[in-house]
Amino acid sequence: MGKPTGFMEYDRENAPAVAPKERIKNYDEFHTPLSAKKQQTQAARCMNCGVPFCQAGMDIMGMTSGCPLHNLVPEWNDLIYTGNWEEAYNRLKKTNNFPEFTSRVCPALCEAACTCGHWEDPVTCKANEHGIIENAYEKGYADAKPPRVRTGKRVAVVGSGPAGLAAADQLNKRGHSVTVFERDDRVGGLLMYGIPNMKLEKWVIDRKINIMKKEGIEFVTGANVGKDIKPAKLLREYDRVILACGAKNPRDIKAPGRDAKGIYFAVDFLAATTKSYLDSALKDKKYISAKGKKVVIIGGGDTGNDCVGTCIRHGAASVIQLEMMPRPSENRAEDNPWPQWPKVLKTDYGQEEAIAVFGSDPRIYQTTVKEFLKDKNGNLCGLKTVKLESTKDEATGRMQMTEVPGSEAKLDADMVLIAAGFLGTEKYVSDAFGVKMNQRTNVETAKDSYKTNVENVFAAGDMHRGQSLVVWAIREGREAAREVDESLMGYSYL
Repeated sequence: MGKPTGFMEYDRENAPAVAPKERIKNYDEFHTPLSAKKQQTQAARCMNCGVPFCQAGMDIMGMTSGCPLHNLVPEWNDLIYTGNWEEAYNRLKKTNNFPEFTSRVCPALCEAACTCGHWEDPVTCKANEHGIIENAYEKGYADAKPPRVRTGKRVAVVGSGPAGLAAADQLNKRGHSVTVFERDDRVGGLLMYGIPNMKLEKWVIDRKINIMKKEGIEFVTGANVGKDIKPAKLLREYDRVILACGAKNPRDIKAPGRDAKGIYFAVDFLAATTKSYLDSALKDKKYISAKGKKVVIIGGGDTGNDCVGTCIRHGAASVIQLEMMPRPSENRAEDNPWPQWPKVLKTDYGQEEAIAVFGSDPRIYQTTVKEFLKDKNGNLCGLKTVKLESTKDEATGRMQMTEVPGSEAKLDADMVLIAAGFLGTEKYVSDAFGVKMNQRTNVETAKDSYKTNVENVFAAGDMHRGQSLVVWAIREGREAAREVDESLMGYSYL
């Protein structure tokens, strides 16, 4: 512990953000990292707890507390404080393949479980992680390190999201020859086309992919396995196959008028914007434009927030976000104690920008769509909404959201984005391989295993776990890689 009294002497300092009205003029990341000296001061706040909940990654009341990757947070905080940035990088890389991604997009489960945060402000673990990895690239610590020996075994990874990339990275380090198949035109999966540029600039992905290529991993884009490439070919040419295709089936809203023109899934909206931005800085117009539109976003999670920020950058006339659940409290409730994940109000970057541009929070709570309204030409012209309230189901004893009689209202809208989550993997992939699915439409495996019912085929990430966080996808990819390695070699040190 570098500074035993650091948590008492220093206040938390966050990386400054560009003002909302300024940052909406572009699609760039908008935080300016702290200097190395200031980051060392922030690392000094780490208490090196006897029980470091920050790295626990355990389930408490159905929610994850601490980092699922079990990042050695107190260790690398101490190393930052003492100025040993190279060893901090080495400790970080033992548990996390992609800190350049998680330090930008992770909701920082580590900070929510930080003991400092129980009393005052938590340690800036996420920003410290960002400092470690960016310093490593600058100093050359993160350069390519190809394996010295190859095993002669070949593994195919289908999908280049965080789970697929993590599995590929681990297996390549072990000496297996790995080929990653991606159906899109760019590598990255969810990271590339599911997360807007202002949260994760795509050169960050390309930088890491280029290093992985130098280390010997082969990437094949435009390869739609299950359609253009038959599973039999992969099973014939590779010793093992890992399916990491994500959970890309968007949940729909089944309400009258759903066929109105102007209703889109959020994932399609965000992906089209990113692709057009990367291809032509949006000059090709090959995206779903919200310019001048009265936009209603259905869904209150990260994807909904990303839609808010993107619509504002498009130049939307107005943006409203509908959330089914009640507005969270600003402070922890008595039944939500630390170190549980705090179920408190979070105003993210998109909502901050909406407040700055339109003068009010875009979120309307405890509200859902009753009907999509159309004009005579079939174009969306509004929504009929209804308020919801929390009631107890007498049969099950569970709380549920039910409609409030007489609470219907009309909402003007000529564009709707559905950001209501995902239902599981796309069926054509699982059907092509013949893997079993569970009731949640995820690939079924035995408990604590990633092996499917099909010989030599494994599954990981959202395809296996269901829609989740990038950090969980990386953990799944790492654990699947270990199981694959054991099946190939009889043991594993991964």
